[in-house]
Amino acid sequence: MKNFKRLFRLLIPYKTALFYGTLFLIIASATNLAVPLVIKQLVDVVMVEKNLDVLNKLAGLVGLLFLIQMVFSTAHNYLFDLTEKRVATDFRKIVFNHLHTLSLGFFVKRRTGEIMSRMTNDLTTVEGVITDLPATVIQQSIRMLGGIAIIIYMNWKLTFMILVLAPIMVLFAKIFGKKLKALSKEIQDKLATSTTILEENLSGIQVVKSFVRQELEMKRFGDAVEDSFQSAKKRVKISAFFGPMIGFIAFSTGLGLLWYGGHEVIIGNISPGELIAFILYATIIAGPMGSFARLYTRVQEGLGASERLFEILDTKSEVQDLPGAPALPRIKGRVEVRNLKFHYREDREVLTDINFTVEPGEMVALVGPSGAGKTTLIQLLHRFYDPTGGEILVDGIPIREVQLNSYLKQIALVPQETLLFGGTIEENIRYAKPNATFAEIVSAAKSANADTFIRQCPESYQTIVGEKGIRLSAGQRQRIAIARALLKDPHLLILDEATSALDNESEKLIQEALERLMRGKTSFVIAHRLSTIHNADRIIVLDQGRIAETGTHQELMEAQGLYHHLYTLKSLQAGLDPLEEVES
Repeated sequence: MKNFKRLFRLLIPYKTALFYGTLFLIIASATNLAVPLVIKQLVDVVMVEKNLDVLNKLAGLVGLLFLIQMVFSTAHNYLFDLTEKRVATDFRKIVFNHLHTLSLGFFVKRRTGEIMSRMTNDLTTVEGVITDLPATVIQQSIRMLGGIAIIIYMNWKLTFMILVLAPIMVLFAKIFGKKLKALSKEIQDKLATSTTILEENLSGIQVVKSFVRQELEMKRFGDAVEDSFQSAKKRVKISAFFGPMIGFIAFSTGLGLLWYGGHEVIIGNISPGELIAFILYATIIAGPMGSFARLYTRVQEGLGASERLFEILDTKSEVQDLPGAPALPRIKGRVEVRNLKFHYREDREVLTDINFTVEPGEMVALVGPSGAGKTTLIQLLHRFYDPTGGEILVDGIPIREVQLNSYLKQIALVPQETLLFGGTIEENIRYAKPNATFAEIVSAAKSANADTFIRQCPESYQTIVGEKGIRLSAGQRQRIAIARALLKDPHLLILDEATSALDNESEKLIQEALERLMRGKTSFVIAHRLSTIHNADRIIVLDQGRIAETGTHQELMEAQGLYHHLYTLKSLQAGLDPLEEVES
């Protein structure tokens, strides 16, 4: 129950509401226990004494008890249910916030749909247990223990018949609870798979339709939900049998009570009112026994869901600040990479012995064949990962020894695939600087060659861009991303193939914007476009995780090494004469 203890710690901030909710619950439960005693007297008055005045008074008392029970039960339900929703909301925030502390490696290893499933399906399962468990335990314990104490006092022989029920129910709950826990975890895992397929299809619907793979995706999703249904079917079989079986045991016990109690009334050992009161108490006691049995199965299901959630919360970021790490002061932009090594898997090095120094304000282009390690090097420079060997220094300070956020605030990234959030154009640009004025946003947009097309949009800067910026073209999205980077005013700039896959007009506009963005800043550029390579102060050529050669465009072309080979291929693919390009 370690995970549930961690969940119940979330209840501590709301202890006042829980205290009063518990107090109201105790009053309502105690009132419920008093009702059969009054009904016992009422029945005896009707059937034995036949006293009309006492009947009226007792009937009024029963009505008053019911009213008290209703009022306090309503107050308890409100406080506990509200607390449950509040705690579930807090838990969602905790898990979401923790996700933002995790390094990029966590998200690379897991599918988006799986994480979404844990944030939705698993949290919903846990939510129903957070306050329901303590409330049920308190309420049913009062009813069961209070009821047992009263009926023992009334008639110990009849009490023995009821208590035979308890061990049978406990045995059933234990057997079926374990099965339900395993099935619940299995169902949640399979729901995660179907959620993942759903997320992939919604995100990649254009690819699905383009390749006419709707039937394949329908089959994938259908198989996944069918697989989940089969596990759910097993749980339904157990649940369908479990409830009626508990009911059968309870009814059988009730029948035995009626038979034996009726015999005692006939021979005069107990009064009719006493028998009815006893049966009412038996019902009150049987209710908690059944509730505890059902609660046990819900606890098992909640355990399965909580394990998956706490697995996320117990995951630590691979990139963390060192204890007492200072903030990085304002940087000039000198970057030094020493003996850098990195691998995703220990059996395969991605980068090996990378060494270079970049002076402030220089522009460095990273080129190389696919899989050479360009993007990995960029991610290490951005500190999405920490190197497995060597170090990166900015202005002579190892970036691992300073606060991560203080470093990231001085860097801007313009990725190949621009991500815009679903709000307005203004909100997407302002993302870099929340307190920016509208004039600053417009200025950044103008520098990014974005202001003209923005003002042509239906709502200008207030135009909704849609999910991931789907309402804008690739070039427009890229210019907004550049405006966002310009507004941040970074000292170190990283461009990951920022002009790839664009038409000539968009490329020209974006290239102009990038030149403004890079002015006076240390820049690292992964580029496939020839124009970007020409402008670089230095070109670093990577091959199989190592630096193959380095120099200016002219120097590398004259060396006729790997760069010359790659550049010649790209020139030919672009329909250009490589000799003319070299001369230029």
